[in-house]
Amino acid sequence: MKRNIVFVAPFPMATTMRFAEALGSLDDVRVLGIFQQAPHDASPFDDVVVTKNVMDAGGLVHAIERICAGRGKPDRILGILEQLQMSLARAREHFGVSGPDVQTAERFRDKALMKDEMRKHGLPCARHRRVVCDADAWGFVEKQGYPIILKPTAGAGSKATYRIDRTEALREALDELKPSLYRPVLAEEFLSGEEFSFETITVGGVARFHSISRYYPGPLEVMQNPHLQWVCLLPRDIDTDEFTAVQKVGMAAIRDLGLDSGMTHMEWFKRPDQSVAIGEIALRPPGAQIVKLMSLAYDCDMYRAWARATVDDAYDGPWERKYSVGVAFMRGPGSGRITRVDGVDEAHKIMGDLVVDVHLPQVGAHRSDSYEGDGYAIVRHSDTEVVKDALLQLIRTVKVHYER
Repeated sequence: MKRNIVFVAPFPMATTMRFAEALGSLDDVRVLGIFQQAPHDASPFDDVVVTKNVMDAGGLVHAIERICAGRGKPDRILGILEQLQMSLARAREHFGVSGPDVQTAERFRDKALMKDEMRKHGLPCARHRRVVCDADAWGFVEKQGYPIILKPTAGAGSKATYRIDRTEALREALDELKPSLYRPVLAEEFLSGEEFSFETITVGGVARFHSISRYYPGPLEVMQNPHLQWVCLLPRDIDTDEFTAVQKVGMAAIRDLGLDSGMTHMEWFKRPDQSVAIGEIALRPPGAQIVKLMSLAYDCDMYRAWARATVDDAYDGPWERKYSVGVAFMRGPGSGRITRVDGVDEAHKIMGDLVVDVHLPQVGAHRSDSYEGDGYAIVRHSDTEVVKDALLQLIRTVKVHYER
């Protein structure tokens, strides 16, 4: 008998569809898609329903009832977008479906609650305060000092995140964010140091797999400087003394926040004194091509590994980390449409056979507002330094130009 696997997303982006295909590779499943915009290619799905707003829990429940009509109750309700996690949890609660419950999803989604929970368990994270009025923010600055970070408690991907260095900047940010009881904001210590991510696959409450990525520079700096091209690098060797502390902290965070099965994405800092501090952790697969990078590093299908964990409560590893892999995201200063991309031929000569995947910026397309830019190139080699050098050379060589 087939299991009804409901997969939810607002839009059928290419990466989103890759996760849907992974679900369809499992045994005895019926993949049912719920979108705000119907996919052009619905082949990964047995059926698709379009609804007005997948973020609305009530509307999502109604859409699930429609798509499951005549097929029995849903067996899993899944989605990879962070902003969806609370609605998915409420839908699971309504239908009595396995997966992260509302309390677990809230601990991951509400960054203030998350940090309260981590501090309760002695995990290192930024000092913080939930801000529901301007006075809360001014009080935090008086105690903490500048710089600080202000962001929505349920933010994602460094969006609507402000680095505050002075009084006037705090006034401007508060005017933009307008904190209230119904729209709280998180004020937190600005963490400095080298920025990394820590990914896990958890089954049965135990983190069975982990991966580590390094950012050059950090996502917040990239968001605040739209001209920067940036790099995400997966070093080949992660079982070293350098990463012992974060492995211990990352595994403890999964346990203490209460995840049973799934994939997580944690951003963390190695401070100048070499200590570890957690930025935040998300109850979802990572973005920025990291799932694809992990697949290339381990020579296995990490999209399917996510599906196996979330649907089958199963883990097929361990896998050998055979390669270092990294991605360079392409963008440039300015705005408007892409007029030309310089340096591609030169970069190709330098990279040679190292490039395993590339998506060049398309002339005529509008400039993306995403920190992932307008294109990317993925590099793989057994030597981490070879990959790192190639990626940094690539972002120095390839230049994207725009014109209004």
